Amino acid sequence: MKRATNFELALPSREAGQPAHRWLYAALRARILAGRLRPGARLPATRDLARQYGLSRGTAVHAFEQLKAEGYVESTVGSGTNVCKVLPDDLLQASHAARGRPVAHRKRPRALSDFAARVTLFSNLENRPSRAFRANMPALDLFPASLWAQVAARRLRRMSTNLLLGCGPMGYQPLQQAVAAYLNTSRGVECAPEQVAILSGVQEALDLTARLTLNPGDRVCMEDPGYPGAAFVFRAMGAKVIAMGMDHEVMLPREASLRRVRLVYVTPGHQFPLGMTMSLQRRLQLLEWARKAGALILEDDYDSEYRYAGRPVPAMQGLDRDGIVLFTGSFSKVLFPSLRLGYLVVPPDLVDKVAATISVTSRHAPLLEQAVLCDFMTEGHFGRHLRRMRQVYAERLSTLLEGARHYLTGLLELSEVEAGLQTAGWLCAGLDGESARAAAAKRKVEVIPLSWYTQGRAIREGLQLGFAAMDTKEIRRGVRELAAALETELNAHRRSGGGLGLH
Repeated sequence: MKRATNFELALPSREAGQPAHRWLYAALRARILAGRLRPGARLPATRDLARQYGLSRGTAVHAFEQLKAEGYVESTVGSGTNVCKVLPDDLLQASHAARGRPVAHRKRPRALSDFAARVTLFSNLENRPSRAFRANMPALDLFPASLWAQVAARRLRRMSTNLLLGCGPMGYQPLQQAVAAYLNTSRGVECAPEQVAILSGVQEALDLTARLTLNPGDRVCMEDPGYPGAAFVFRAMGAKVIAMGMDHEVMLPREASLRRVRLVYVTPGHQFPLGMTMSLQRRLQLLEWARKAGALILEDDYDSEYRYAGRPVPAMQGLDRDGIVLFTGSFSKVLFPSLRLGYLVVPPDLVDKVAATISVTSRHAPLLEQAVLCDFMTEGHFGRHLRRMRQVYAERLSTLLEGARHYLTGLLELSEVEAGLQTAGWLCAGLDGESARAAAAKRKVEVIPLSWYTQGRAIREGLQLGFAAMDTKEIRRGVRELAAALETELNAHRRSGGGLGLH
């Protein structure tokens, strides 16, 4: 396919005394060999090129004829002049050799910031088909993509200059209002729309909160096991992460560990990765400590939209009377992962600082996606999707629990699940998470060792299993294959003389 070149060519300056046609020929040849003029690319007309560089047209024609004679370009009547699709072999090899030269290693390391030395890659979701028991993933095949496309198309047809211009750093005001109404009604959050910052997701909320509250060397407390993406952010900021153990009520605050802590990160609605819900008494206890210590709490409402058992517990933010809780959540697990939109509800006195920080970093979240999501919510589609998926996920969870009782008894003890897209299970009889993961992978089953989420040594070996992204047939297959994998590992452990000691 021939590509038209409508742009002016930027050629190197002509050396004094160099004939014009030789300069033009050499400059064009060099760009062809370097790949800047790619095979099939159309060259400007000789008249236009001559006018651009103050040459006679005959000079340009002379240079083009020489390139054509040597096999660099070809021309046909009515189609102009194009770079040949296949260049002469000896010149092509020379081009590859020139481009294949290794880049010289720097003798001195680059001078980078302390942040650059601390930051590490936090891997994103891999684009692969869902199978049992892929965690942290919604049922993308059941998302109403055509409905979303209709809403987006209608919004595009009504595109205004305001949407083309942008919005304030806190986000698209109608979406702020829609999110505030949803959180006030469904999550027990107490906030005004102007307290809602629309962000790209929870990772940006973590980064934003850390920028505003932490200096290098400050102490931040989080659950152990807990969300690794939070620890990545805090350590990149130079903070010292204090890992807090848990009991059945989630985080177990210890006064000695909380001394001089500036920020506490917690997932009380649905603890990640174990899945418990923090009790009301424990929430009040943590709020009272933060009030006395002058610390802030970042509450991550992870996966709490999908609750299957028990009465919904109001958000900790709704219990806060001292302006010490920031509340964050994301739409990526509720709708689809590539929708990089979430929210951060901030106390009134921090609104200006949050807006100022966003204004010098991301400026604002993508406005068109904000407008589409706003329409999706205000027209009722969001609520209907939540209700439908809650039923689907409850059925898939029931299938997993039933299969676990039948096949996994004595191998894996699943914890009680009240909400979310995945659950945790405790390995029995001396099995360890990493070996279980490898054995399951051989049978095309995905599980995550809970040790991947710990800050230190895992107190007890276990696995995280997702159930939302695959249908009931795949869940049943996964349970059988996981049971076979664990049974094989258990037999190997017994043959090695490992006994039956529990972890």
